Amino acid sequence: MEIRVENLTVRLGGVPRVDRVSLALRPGQLVGLIGPNGAGKTTLFRALAGLREPDEGAVVYDGRPLSEIGRRAVAKRLAYLEQSSEAHWPLRADHVVALGRLPHRRFGRAALPGDAEAVDRALRAADAEAFRDRPMRALSGGERARVLLARAFAVEAEWLLADEPVAALDPSHQLGVMERLAETARGGMGVIVVLHDLTLASRFCDRLVLMAQGRVIGDGSPEEVLTDAAAATAYGVTLARAAVGEEALVAPWRRIGRHP
Repeated sequence: MEIRVENLTVRLGGVPRVDRVSLALRPGQLVGLIGPNGAGKTTLFRALAGLREPDEGAVVYDGRPLSEIGRRAVAKRLAYLEQSSEAHWPLRADHVVALGRLPHRRFGRAALPGDAEAVDRALRAADAEAFRDRPMRALSGGERARVLLARAFAVEAEWLLADEPVAALDPSHQLGVMERLAETARGGMGVIVVLHDLTLASRFCDRLVLMAQGRVIGDGSPEEVLTDAAAATAYGVTLARAAVGEEALVAPWRRIGRHP
């Protein structure tokens, strides 16, 4: 399923937060949506998921405007993990993950035969098996974040949209989640993630979309997008670069105009 964003504008308080953005998004890639705070990344995400109506333009799924597709159909084809998701419910972790299967059943119907296996796959994919039997309120913030990622995986949708999925995780689990997202994309799913960590974005993403002030100012491979000029324009920083084996490392280094 291809997703097209056609001249999309979303206004908040009369101010364009997404300003005439056009994109073509295809499955099989890990796409990183990057940019400074207030760039419009989360607003664009919410429009992609049908959670925010555009003021102008359209989001089109396989040639059909999102507005013409029922919410149930969208929920089965697209999993959405919002920024700063909280879950303090008195439920076990695996029961929370099982909520990801709800779009596949009719209201009030019992679990489907394949649901348990889907939950198991999702817990493995999010590295959350170790605490599947524990209540959510007994988990740390990072553990809850992994359970909520597993819930999104459990949908087994064509697309996964994850808004800052590694923000609450320690470095080991950040790497683990990014590895799993990359593997998921290589398996044929479309995966779009909002990231602030440019090192992770440049290392794991196949494509980066750089936003600033509601507009896309860079779209392509990490090498094409994370230029010195783009970093200066979008973030007001310089970049440090190094080679680690055969991989390139990129990291923010210094704010422009600031002394050490």
